[in-house]
Amino acid sequence: MGMSRAAIRYAKAILETAVSSGNAVKVNDDMLSIVASMAGSAELSEFLSSPIIATDVKMNAVSEVFASVQGETKSLFRLLQENKRFEILAEVATQFNAQFDEMNGVEVAKVTTAFPMDAGLESKVLAKIASISDKKITIENIVDPAIIGGFILRIGDKQYNASVANRLQELKREFSN
Repeated sequence: MGMSRAAIRYAKAILETAVSSGNAVKVNDDMLSIVASMAGSAELSEFLSSPIIATDVKMNAVSEVFASVQGETKSLFRLLQENKRFEILAEVATQFNAQFDEMNGVEVAKVTTAFPMDAGLESKVLAKIASISDKKITIENIVDPAIIGGFILRIGDKQYNASVANRLQELKREFSN
C-alpha cells in the first residue's frame, strides 16, 4: 500500500507542531503506539475505515483507546475528524515515524532472513551496515523462508543480497552461459 499524499502532509504538519513545542519525542512515541495498535487490531482498522460509522463515534473511540496521548496527537485526531479522514490514521502515524527518524538522522535497515535473527547474525548485519552507511540505524527483521539462508539487507535505495537463494541463482546463470 503506497502512502497517500494526504497522510504525508498531515504527518509533516504534526511533526512541525511537535518540534516547535519541543514535544517531538513524546509524539513519536504516540505514533509508534498508534501504528502498533492498528497493526495488532484488525477490528480497530476496520472500525476507523468504515464509511457507515459516524466520525463523532470514531473520535470518541480513538480518544478512549489513545487517552494518554500528547496534545499534538489529540489535535491530529480533531483534524481527521473535521476532514472525515480517520481511515488514514495508521498511514499518518507511519509517515510521522519515518519523517521523525529522517529528521534525527536515523535510517531503517530492512533485513530479510529465512528465520528470525539471532544475536550472531544481527552483529554481522550491523558490521555490514557500518560499511555502507554512517547514519544511526534501526533494524527491521522480515522473515521470508524463500531465501533459504543468509540475509538480504536494504537501506534506503541500496541493497546487499547475501541470501542462499541469490547465490543459487548466480550459479544457475554461470552454468547456463
